[in-house]
Amino acid sequence: MALPQLSEEQRAENLKKAAAARHARAELREKIKNGEVSLEEVLNSDDSAATRMPVRALIESLPGYGKAKAAKIMEELDISPKRRVQGLGARQRERLLEILSK
Repeated sequence: MALPQLSEEQRAENLKKAAAARHARAELREKIKNGEVSLEEVLNSDDSAATRMPVRALIESLPGYGKAKAAKIMEELDISPKRRVQGLGARQRERLLEILSK
């Protein structure tokens, strides 16, 4: 399948949209880190910044969790390293909340 040919304006617009999405996810990670937004709020959110965030990045945003702990938790819960929040199943969400709320 060939990639669509985009005009310079379309390409520039898509780059702006992507940058805005990255900025929104970075702001959300910062709010999580500062305790302004809870894990449960993110998991139950319909916001595209929250739903499109990788689960790994979400866990790493929590105070006290880094790459190693995030990887261990994801392996424990059988969550793919590339899984996004919107792709989590109900049981995975429950277990994630259970483990990270301790």
